[in-house]
Amino acid sequence: MSSSSTSQPSHDQLATKAQAWSALFSEPMSDLVKRYTSSVFFDKRLWQADIAGSLAHAEMLAAQGIIGAHDLADIQRGMAQITQEIESGAFDWQLDLEDVHLNIEARLTRLVGDAGKRLHTGRSRNDQVATDVRLWLRGEIDLIAGLLNELQLALVEVAEHNVEVILPGFTHLQVAQPVSFAHHLLAYVEMFKRDAERMLDARKRVNVLPLGSAALAGTTYPLARERVARTLGMDGVCQNSLDGVSDRDFAIEFTAAASLCMVHISRLSEELIIWMSQNFGFIRIADRFTTGSSIMPQKKNPDVPELARGKTGRVVGHLMGLITLIKGQPLAYNKDNQEDKEPLFDTVDTLKDTLRIFAEMIGGQANPATGAKEGGITVNAQAMRAAAQKGYATATDLADYLVKKGLPFRDAHETVAHAVKAAQSHGVDLSELPLAVLQGFHPAIEKDVFDALSLEGSLNARNTLGGTAPAQVRAQLARHRARLAA
Repeated sequence: MSSSSTSQPSHDQLATKAQAWSALFSEPMSDLVKRYTSSVFFDKRLWQADIAGSLAHAEMLAAQGIIGAHDLADIQRGMAQITQEIESGAFDWQLDLEDVHLNIEARLTRLVGDAGKRLHTGRSRNDQVATDVRLWLRGEIDLIAGLLNELQLALVEVAEHNVEVILPGFTHLQVAQPVSFAHHLLAYVEMFKRDAERMLDARKRVNVLPLGSAALAGTTYPLARERVARTLGMDGVCQNSLDGVSDRDFAIEFTAAASLCMVHISRLSEELIIWMSQNFGFIRIADRFTTGSSIMPQKKNPDVPELARGKTGRVVGHLMGLITLIKGQPLAYNKDNQEDKEPLFDTVDTLKDTLRIFAEMIGGQANPATGAKEGGITVNAQAMRAAAQKGYATATDLADYLVKKGLPFRDAHETVAHAVKAAQSHGVDLSELPLAVLQGFHPAIEKDVFDALSLEGSLNARNTLGGTAPAQVRAQLARHRARLAA
């Protein structure tokens, strides 16, 4: 969006769809350039922010004696009508007017005359668009933070029903140690908690007012910028006019936070896909979140997590695009910055849609006929337990048992490796080896070793803060419940 001065185009110019700078030019813009440079058909979603910013600016101009009270009343009346027209779908968005700002200003001028032309006093489209994007993004961040809470609650609800369910924990996708399924789900709760914190932290830097920076150097009018910031609920004003109009760090920072959130969703998606496969069979995803095959009638495909995994690359790509967009720009505003909106808008849309569908897929939804909540994921506890009994998941527990008997850990580790090798040769689990055989590896082994080698014993032994013991998991569930209810 190009810079426009504080001198106003005539009513006739705006009414006939001419550009705001047309008096300087001797020929009209070509239709091709109009289409290439126009942003109205994607930036019109900023209309509420544009009107809110304009009303706050007009109120300040009147309070400062820069425009009259009658002008302010006319502007407020005109903006109320424009709001009604946009909400009803009657507003005529015009390509010739290039963007959301000029479309609204042109309509306002047609409705209220000179008062509409005075609204742009002391501002430029450069600081206007920067303000609009910040106001819009602030509201979207608030929505996303709420959606992240809903997803965390959905995970907590499933976890609460599966504290005692045991599945194998993996490293390198190899069976490592048994863990509570609830403990596994709470790992994602922690990730999404950090995502929400990042969003709210980024919001602090989004919620700063550039308006009053004008084109790049500030303005000669006695503006009260802090007053506008208070009216709009913003935390402060940009302190440097050059930075105020050209900064897009806030958009990059948000997209970085969104990318990391999508990465967490992608990791969860990968696990859901693996768990749903016939080779694992740990879960079943409700039919309403899956699709079939056009050729193989037996197939049920996890399209939602697969698509979310794919959309992660799309959002990360937007982050790279925004960084590349900014890296070569000199101060101050450049037309390049028109290209910040589509990746930012798509990032917001993609993240919101993904969070909504995952919260519903994991937590389920109410049946409109019965009112009962139907879960989106069904847990196969037997399959999880059977998998946890493979791969000698309690080998570390046997090593810990020997350490408690006085062996150095490295010696215990070596002893258990021989025991595992023997169990493998007999095709049995460690817990299935006779006591006499186990004692052959070390005489300190006694009958109580089988408590340590059981899956439940393995979980209960890890009763330290952050561990997988059911007592610790229930404490974490209570903590998350209290946090998310606050």
